[in-house]
Amino acid sequence: MSDTPDPLRRCIAQLARFPGIGERTATRLSYWLLRQPPEAALAIGSALMEMPAAMIRCSRCCNIASVDPCALCASNKREDGILCVVERPQDVSAIEGAGEYLGRYHILEGAISPLDGVGPEQLHIRELMARLDPEAITEVLIATDPDVEGDATALYLARLLKPLGVKVTRLAYGIAVGTEIEYADKSSVARAIENRREI
Repeated sequence: MSDTPDPLRRCIAQLARFPGIGERTATRLSYWLLRQPPEAALAIGSALMEMPAAMIRCSRCCNIASVDPCALCASNKREDGILCVVERPQDVSAIEGAGEYLGRYHILEGAISPLDGVGPEQLHIRELMARLDPEAITEVLIATDPDVEGDATALYLARLLKPLGVKVTRLAYGIAVGTEIEYADKSSVARAIENRREI
């Protein structure tokens, strides 16, 4: 008997690696794929295989994109002088979906979390600081998650930025404490941006 699992078991095991997808959901997805025309699985597999090589980090905002600079940084329709600092690329999508914010973005790629071994040096803070003068930034809107790590990151950034004469604001708590921004509804995100407060 072969030690190699059959293709169905391998598919289930790989799909179960996605966050939020357990074995039961992975099994359901695998059987759904089997009911589709073969081209569907091939198209999904092809997209997954191409993605790592096709996606790069924007040299300006540290977002993940297929071009550098990314579309948001290249746009001349964005408001200069204000930067919205977020933890993850998917937070940009959530804020953009609210339709209230028209400034620029900066992605930290995480939050300060000593228990997880994540300090300021692991985040894109150096890149953030390097943008202040060249882009004439007057306000930094900190849109980290309303949790312990997000609050610690916001306070750390405020201590760095305030002595430089930059206005530092934080999303208002229209987003429930403990909620990750990417999962917040559009109206909550919009209200949080509209009612942001200075730190």
